[in-house]
Amino acid sequence: MPRIIKSIADAKLLIGEEIGLSDWIVIDQHRIDQFAEATADHQWIHVDTERAAREMPDGKTIAHGYLTISLIPALTGNFLHIENLTRAVNFGLNKVRFYAPIPVGSRLRGRTIVLQARQRAGALLLTSEVRIEVEGQRKPACVAETLGMYFFNAENTSKTD
Repeated sequence: MPRIIKSIADAKLLIGEEIGLSDWIVIDQHRIDQFAEATADHQWIHVDTERAAREMPDGKTIAHGYLTISLIPALTGNFLHIENLTRAVNFGLNKVRFYAPIPVGSRLRGRTIVLQARQRAGALLLTSEVRIEVEGQRKPACVAETLGMYFFNAENTSKTD
């Protein structure tokens, strides 16, 4: 169930809380190849399965780090329901670290904790920590501090203070 936010005050109550844990998704070679095509990043460790079988530690290709980041909206998109929302905007990332590779065939999921909620430019600026976990691995593949701006309907701005 998504957490419901009606105001900035509601969002502040979530600081320090885990707001969601996604379902597992599989990272297959087709997804990796599509990302390589979209970004023109064809480094062999991602796309050359034969060479990876010979030279990579597990004998498998690995997902791009930026592919991992690009999956954050899909993994975390149903953690919150913001009422009276007119639009949501990706405001960027403060910090990203890649701690472990994601071998092809792995299952991964996202886990999110709210770090900060404040008003900025008439909107809710929500800072969250997203951990991308790989099934069976102790260390997360990636930890990213994300920033999202959520704009409320102008008629309800008094509810956002």
